[in-house]
Amino acid sequence: MKRITCIWPGVIVAALLVGLASLSSASTQLLPSEQHQQATELVTQLMARFHYRRAALDDALSSRVMDRYLQTLDPNKLYFLSKDIAVFSTHRTELDDSLRNARLEPAFAIFDVFRTRVRERSDHALKLLQNQFDFKLDESYVFDRSELKWASDKKALDEIWRKRVKNDYLGLVLAGQERDAIVDTLRKRYNRLVRRVDQLNEDDVYQSFINSYTLSVEPHTEYFTPRNSDNFQIRMSLSLEGIGAVLQLDNEHTLVRRIVPGGPADESTLLHSGDRITGVAQGEKGEVVDVVGWRLDDVVELIRGPKDSVVRLQILPKETGLEGPANTITLVRNKIKLEEQAAQKSLLEITEGDITRRIGVIVLPTFYLDFAAVSRGDENYRSTTRDVRRIINELSEEGIDGLLVDLRDNGGGSLAEATELTGLFIESGPIVQVRDSDGDIDIKQDPDPGIAYTGPLAVLVNRFSASASEIFAGAIQDYRRGVVVGEPTFGKGTVQNLFDLDRHHRQDELRLGQLKVTIAQFFRINGSSTQHRGVVPDIVFPTALDSDDQGERALENALPWATVHPAQYNPREAMTEAIEVARQRHKLRIAADPAFRLLLEETESQMEARDKAQVTLLEATRRKDQDTSAHEQRQRTNRYRIAVGLAPIADTAEPTAEDGPSSDILLDETSHILSDLIDTLRQDADTLRAANEDGAEIAVQ
Repeated sequence: MKRITCIWPGVIVAALLVGLASLSSASTQLLPSEQHQQATELVTQLMARFHYRRAALDDALSSRVMDRYLQTLDPNKLYFLSKDIAVFSTHRTELDDSLRNARLEPAFAIFDVFRTRVRERSDHALKLLQNQFDFKLDESYVFDRSELKWASDKKALDEIWRKRVKNDYLGLVLAGQERDAIVDTLRKRYNRLVRRVDQLNEDDVYQSFINSYTLSVEPHTEYFTPRNSDNFQIRMSLSLEGIGAVLQLDNEHTLVRRIVPGGPADESTLLHSGDRITGVAQGEKGEVVDVVGWRLDDVVELIRGPKDSVVRLQILPKETGLEGPANTITLVRNKIKLEEQAAQKSLLEITEGDITRRIGVIVLPTFYLDFAAVSRGDENYRSTTRDVRRIINELSEEGIDGLLVDLRDNGGGSLAEATELTGLFIESGPIVQVRDSDGDIDIKQDPDPGIAYTGPLAVLVNRFSASASEIFAGAIQDYRRGVVVGEPTFGKGTVQNLFDLDRHHRQDELRLGQLKVTIAQFFRINGSSTQHRGVVPDIVFPTALDSDDQGERALENALPWATVHPAQYNPREAMTEAIEVARQRHKLRIAADPAFRLLLEETESQMEARDKAQVTLLEATRRKDQDTSAHEQRQRTNRYRIAVGLAPIADTAEPTAEDGPSSDILLDETSHILSDLIDTLRQDADTLRAANEDGAEIAVQ
């Protein structure tokens, strides 16, 4: 772009707003306020000074901000027309100047056009409901348009929406609703599109735009409005009082991202990561409220409720995808207790031939530390390391042969606890390296020279093991202290800090919110980053087939993998041969294990459903596809049940979680792997001991 000395002079702003306003029919136009301007000045300054990436605020970044903002407003390209994008794009390389000089009118004008387009689409959808749909016509609806072009004109967008409304209608037909109920449900849904957009205020628009900037730099840097800043701690605590699920928006659906260990959803086994919530009902008999197209905050608000109350969720299971059919599940809300989030122990007995080995298991949902208790001087404060040390002592008294630390779904937590916990398994030495935005490296050391457990060790991870979990697993792997098993981890190797903008501005009466900024990056002691690639296990489960589409690897603008100089540390002797023996036994075992085969088949089925971008609008074909999907799932389950001596389920029954394997397949298999490792290492030790004894006898003779 041409450099402008006085950014956004009045004539330029006026021309832009007139051009965009001509596309808009909104009755009340939202405009940026003084607090937004001051917040922008501080955000850009803090980003330039503290962000680890130090991205230049230039034309290239401006273009990415434009794309991100349009994606935020219209991720599935259902509202804007190509002519709108053409108008917006004349300012594609000017948003850097807009941010640098806190002139936010262009972003608000773009939102105003978006609001107009939503009204137009809602009106068109309501008119379509007056028609009868022909479900014998062979056509398809593309529900994922994120990679497609914008609609060329109104006629093209009308056709897209005709198919969308037809698909919405067909989905309710397949759910067994009658025409009047279907029309009523969809009328409310399309009217709600306008209400939701009209309820957005200036702060909402500002947050969307400024986060289009921060997320274009790096995916973990985020701005919170004053309202969201006030509710941050409340939301964090309330997220543990409800059903125990982490949710996110996926186009217009609410997607279950993760199940919180110890919560109602986890204990029920009825809700799973990858399921989509389409409706919410209160109590045993409350009306199901259609939540397709809702804002995430509003869906969460509907799902939350007092302890012991009942909520019913209408879901599209992950294995069926958007084709359905929908299921309704019932959950009892509860508060997730600290005890259920703390380290838990169990004991598994693994029998191979005449030998039975006792494997102690420690399940660790998070790296926790009771900061409040520490700050008030309570000597009995709870922490991950304290609890795990106690559990190790208890398991040792029970005579375990090996120890398994389960970090699946552990998203991280306290860095200090990750460091101290690792120290329970090594004598001394560095644990992790932290490089800040100036390039300075701080090496975190084992704070305790003692060691709590010296025996065989396995660490189980999956694609949701992140941050502190990756520090622990990476250090165990680098020291060759144990074997890491499972899936490549999430790959979040960055550190964030929260800046309160209210402490940095001039006017006390204005509230500006908060900014979470990525300020540093983790590196393993071998010099490799945990960022992006995560920790790759020594033995990788075949369930990791789709892990490249998960975690940090799937996030736009994520920091790349990098290296620094290795720290000085003393690893144990490599267990290369023993791990290879365990790997080969693992492959033979799962090939013959009906439970593992069932798991892999269902994983592949879910991947196929997830990868679909369109659905047929032929009612007969959709019904047939649903029947086929249910039949295939029933066949998979029955193959397993017959293999283990159980009666198959009836052809008319839908398989449930209770019909399949009752044990934790991956945990059980990891225990077998650890047992194999113990077996091989002991055989090697016996061979070495015998050789030494023979050598001693020869020397005496």
